[in-house]
Amino acid sequence: MLFLRSSLFQIAFYTGTFLLMVMFSPVFLLPRKWGWWIVPFWSNFSLWLLRVIVGLKVELRGQENIPPRGGYIVAAKHQSVWETFALIRSFPDPTYILKRELRWIPIFGWYTAKFRQVPINRGQKAVALAKLKVDAAQAISEGRQILLFPEGTRRPAGGDPKYKFGISHLYRDLNCPVLPVALNAGVYWPRKSWMLYPGTVICEFLPAIEPGLPTSVFFDRLVETIETASDRLIEEARQAPKPSPVLKKIAPRG
Repeated sequence: MLFLRSSLFQIAFYTGTFLLMVMFSPVFLLPRKWGWWIVPFWSNFSLWLLRVIVGLKVELRGQENIPPRGGYIVAAKHQSVWETFALIRSFPDPTYILKRELRWIPIFGWYTAKFRQVPINRGQKAVALAKLKVDAAQAISEGRQILLFPEGTRRPAGGDPKYKFGISHLYRDLNCPVLPVALNAGVYWPRKSWMLYPGTVICEFLPAIEPGLPTSVFFDRLVETIETASDRLIEEARQAPKPSPVLKKIAPRG
């Protein structure tokens, strides 16, 4: 039954995403801000599919920690496909830092360009970082929120963290707050897995780290903050009445 539900969701998610992109294609004729509502609509639609088909719900915590206005960086734990769309609706005008190859996907890539998401070329790190600083500074000056995953790619829930120091350069150069985000999505939607499991993804917005810290101090604080909270959320998932079978592969921390 779980395989059937997972398969139904995967088909509905990707087919539904494609159909929505085609249906809303007239948005390319509108200014960016006028058409932005389509993106959180897609996010909510995808979360609805998860809830109805898989039985996977969402609990958001710490929303009072989200800065009420202005530009800032959102640094989120990356365990799953879930956070790539679910975080969007929590911010008024976000822009993702994403790998350049996503721009090459027909239609989807056009949307990333239309809504000015920031692509980076991972193969040319020095050039990519320089361009990222320019694009990110422009977004911050416009009061937008920069969403990125400091580890660069998805990591298994409970796995050893692999944060990139590039987040520290952005923190220093942009001189803006950084909002850490912890989650346990990988417990229910593991990376590189067709299977999804019912339960409740908990996403927690942690207190923002204000600008001005030495980069090494900032980096250590960010990693410790996100990892400690994410480990706690994984252990909380372990206490659910019907815990995800993924947890059997994750050794308790501490």
